[in-house]
Amino acid sequence: MMKKAQEENLADFLVYNLRDCSQDKHRKVDDTPYGGGPGMVMRVDVINNCVEDIKSKIKEERGEEALVKTKTILFSAKGKSFDQKRAIRWCGEISDFILICGRYEGVDERVVKKIADEEISVGKYILTGGELPAMIVADAVTRLIPGVLGNKESLSWESFSAKEEEDRLDYPVYTRPESYKGWKVPQVLLSGHHHEIEKWRKKNSKL
Repeated sequence: MMKKAQEENLADFLVYNLRDCSQDKHRKVDDTPYGGGPGMVMRVDVINNCVEDIKSKIKEERGEEALVKTKTILFSAKGKSFDQKRAIRWCGEISDFILICGRYEGVDERVVKKIADEEISVGKYILTGGELPAMIVADAVTRLIPGVLGNKESLSWESFSAKEEEDRLDYPVYTRPESYKGWKVPQVLLSGHHHEIEKWRKKNSKL
């Protein structure tokens, strides 16, 4: 879907190497933490150089309005949970995402306080870096862009897309063969009674 979106000019994906924004002759992007402790910390100056460069390009290519609608996200274990509701809201409100992928022991806290608009977590577990969360967010938001999915109804029937207060999981689906090793398709789905089918699907799509 992401490849299709880019080929059809519905979205664009760019990867920036933080080392290209380092002023250090060794292109370092991290350093030891003040106060001591294990691991290395990603530097605020390097990350800020990269973010400012991206914002400058957005403003130059598409103007101030696009820059206002740009959101800078830092992936962090202590961030707000990413979910379908957030993906839907972002798709409607944001024109550009700057996704900061942390690594090592973390990033300088000034990135959180002064550069990122929001900290986001994709789950209560630890990853080596923010690259996988960035891919998750990019995929979840991109597929919501009008024209990316071939069938518009696919979005309205997906898990977590219901407008009710209670999130709805997608209902079970079946296809041919009708019977396999004695495992049969529910009879109601073969009945042709659309009202009964709808009731069955609703009943079987609750959390």
